[in-house]
Amino acid sequence: MSKLNVALTIAGTDPSGGAGIMADLKSFQARGVYGMAVVTSVVAQNTQGVQDICNLDQKILDEQLKSVFSDITPDAIKTGMLAEVETIERVSQYLNTISCPYVLDPVMVATSGDRLISTEAVEALKEKLLPIATIITPNLPEAEVLFGKELKDEAAILDAGKIIQSKYCVKNVVIKGGHLEKEAKDFLFLEDGQVVTFSAERIHTKHTHGTGCTYAAVITAELAKGKSVQEAVGTAKHFITEAIKTAPELGHGNGPVNHVSYKGD
Repeated sequence: MSKLNVALTIAGTDPSGGAGIMADLKSFQARGVYGMAVVTSVVAQNTQGVQDICNLDQKILDEQLKSVFSDITPDAIKTGMLAEVETIERVSQYLNTISCPYVLDPVMVATSGDRLISTEAVEALKEKLLPIATIITPNLPEAEVLFGKELKDEAAILDAGKIIQSKYCVKNVVIKGGHLEKEAKDFLFLEDGQVVTFSAERIHTKHTHGTGCTYAAVITAELAKGKSVQEAVGTAKHFITEAIKTAPELGHGNGPVNHVSYKGD
């Protein structure tokens, strides 16, 4: 049997299974990659919103990281919810010891609109993690936080991507256009200066819980398999479009997507 590629997610939980490390592990599995997870925060959330958050003690966070990094070397790493400055600093120390691809999903606000990390943590994220990421995956609201201005149209997004790259020394940026009014178009800013767009039909549904986590996790899985950034984002776009289209319509709020529907290569 050939060796499985390995992906690690460092993020918060979701007991309803649609977002966070639960969505990440499902996505890794769906893409044929062995998944590992380090928990940063235990989040009481469901399709209707976030009810409570318990950020884990730094000692147990460090022990989890040490357990993984001392035993199984990941082929790619993704970070999601990193709620505290100390968490970001500790995670960055480990990330700086390894040279595999690193996908940063700048989780700031849940699909429900609930804020997940502090203003201080956002600043630490910019300083400690953005410069070492292989690719970051902000949605429009998150890109607006990084850019500092509202993004109303494609022209503004094109400006924002290049400025985010330059300002924070980020290699690759994909700004997800799911919040745009027309087609669902994503904008990939590559480190060589190219801008590649990925378009899909707009699916009118409220069932989009965990889309950001899933999208970034698929990119991570593909990078773990040795795919290029552009190939990984292309697969993630196809995956999330099909996952939203076939959402199982669970829960009383913004339901989760379908992590096992995409059958592409």
